[in-house]
Amino acid sequence: MSFYFAQFLTGLASASSLFLVASGLSIIFGVTRIVNFAHGSFYMLGAFIAYSLVTALPHGPLGFWGGVIISALVVGVIGVVMEILVLRRIYQSPELFQLVATFGVVLLIKDVALWVWGPEDKLGPRAPGFDGAVDIFGSKVPEYDLVVIVLGLVVLAALWLLFNRTRWGALVRAATEDREMLGALGINQALLFTSVFFLGSVLAGLGGALQIPRASVSHHMDLAIIATAFVVVVVGGMGSIVGAFLASVIISELNAFGILVFPEITLVLMFLVMVVVLVIRPWGILGKPEGEAAGEVLEGETLSIMPGRRMRLALLGAFALLLVLPSVVEPFYLLLLSEVFVFALFAASLHFIMGNGGMVSFGHAAYFGLGAYGAAMLLIYGDTGMELAIALAPLAAGLGALIFGYFCVRLSGVYMAMLSLAFAQIVWSVAFQSTELTGGEDGLVGVWPSPWASDRIVYYYLTLVLCAGGILALWRMLYAPFGYTLRAGRDSPLRVEAIGVNLRQHRWFAFVIAGLFAGLAGGLYGFLHGIVEPQAVDIPRSIDALMMVLIGGVQTLIGPLAGAFAFVFLENRLLAFEFWRAIFGLIIIGICVAMPLGIVGSLHRLALRAAAARAS
Repeated sequence: MSFYFAQFLTGLASASSLFLVASGLSIIFGVTRIVNFAHGSFYMLGAFIAYSLVTALPHGPLGFWGGVIISALVVGVIGVVMEILVLRRIYQSPELFQLVATFGVVLLIKDVALWVWGPEDKLGPRAPGFDGAVDIFGSKVPEYDLVVIVLGLVVLAALWLLFNRTRWGALVRAATEDREMLGALGINQALLFTSVFFLGSVLAGLGGALQIPRASVSHHMDLAIIATAFVVVVVGGMGSIVGAFLASVIISELNAFGILVFPEITLVLMFLVMVVVLVIRPWGILGKPEGEAAGEVLEGETLSIMPGRRMRLALLGAFALLLVLPSVVEPFYLLLLSEVFVFALFAASLHFIMGNGGMVSFGHAAYFGLGAYGAAMLLIYGDTGMELAIALAPLAAGLGALIFGYFCVRLSGVYMAMLSLAFAQIVWSVAFQSTELTGGEDGLVGVWPSPWASDRIVYYYLTLVLCAGGILALWRMLYAPFGYTLRAGRDSPLRVEAIGVNLRQHRWFAFVIAGLFAGLAGGLYGFLHGIVEPQAVDIPRSIDALMMVLIGGVQTLIGPLAGAFAFVFLENRLLAFEFWRAIFGLIIIGICVAMPLGIVGSLHRLALRAAAARAS
């Protein structure tokens, strides 16, 4: 019994640390509606800055706790700088575009931390006065764990008082409910948003700083914590501080005891919890139901660029150019272009449900990965050959989309996005841990094309034809009655349902279609590289697709194609630089700030303005 009580306290200490990070994320989202991917980077910065301060200041309680507090405040200032220089310029852009900008900040901070602190992990000192253990019911419990538990409860109480007993807290709660009304009352929303970002960033920095006596400080802390923090915020209810605390306790305790009973499930346990909670209570434990389409429709989102005669001729000319390129370019560029085709189809499949159906997915890589693994396993275990493996790859992904989509389309906004992420992480955990079936971390190797397609030029033409055909099929469906119904449901779901249309069924069908074509892209990707690894299903792959769609322009049909081209070529060209992530991040931020409609959308707007100026 004493062992289990000690394990409970360990879980509670982890919950307190997690709550500090998740509460800041919840506060920021509740007011600004920004899904801040950089929050994990602030957590990492808090740990690194605290390590530097604590090791530089005189050893003792004052030096340790002073370093922790100062590092949290410094991270708060960094958060304010990000909000003023980046986010304040794009508050009028679609919320998901702001998410892409914060991902650019993640890449920038990662390389800045690498430059300042080097690649090695850092081992911080123990907290002075709390470096021992206490005996509780016969088991040793670290004193510092008890301190972290108390600090978590103190922060919870302080936040509750701040939001319920102060004027600033009342304004924040009002902004969470109705930002437009708050602005109509003359409240300085810019200043309020900045103060919220400061508080949220301080909490993230504090969470990271308190970790230095408990674990090593590494460059992987940012992405390791952000997924967990998102799960906590969604399970607890977006914007609910008490809900975030309850969710932190539930998930941390389940992990603490789950590792004793069933260690293999710990990688995916929190996502299973999120699936169960969102299916039963779609807005989280203590969250509030959103409006019918809250957060679902991107502001001003329309298919502003229709495929007119000039556009069709331009696309036909581009396709003809791609047909003759193998005779004039080096083989490396053929491989790169083949990858562009694959990712263009992948991005177009996401755009099919996001730009036209208003359904946001943070886990679209699940279907890309299912297609890749499905093709690889058919080739290796079924000896089917490349042709049949590629043909059946979409069915493997479509089956996953059929099952997962049934639950996802019942939600909207960020809740749907996070549920799709949970399903993708479940697929990833199976791929990562099923060593005998999927090869585990090493993946499945030897996924090579048939002899007739082994030549790089031949496979280039194969990917070009299949991906172009898939994209054209998606476009054709958008201009069929099904596509018009999907867009009508995006813009006015209540009216569509009022005329007797089963909107949920339409969305489910669209979800499956998107999964099928993402699976085709995944199958082609596996044969292109000869290996299928768990990275094909991981969170960064889903973010890649999201970035391609948004950077290219979610309002346009060709935006995802331009986004895929820009993303793949920039990423490959920048790999030659030492700090390529920082450069890539700055480019992403620059595009988000200078081109709030994406590359194609912004160029189209400039062309319309130029035409209007000439006409006048």
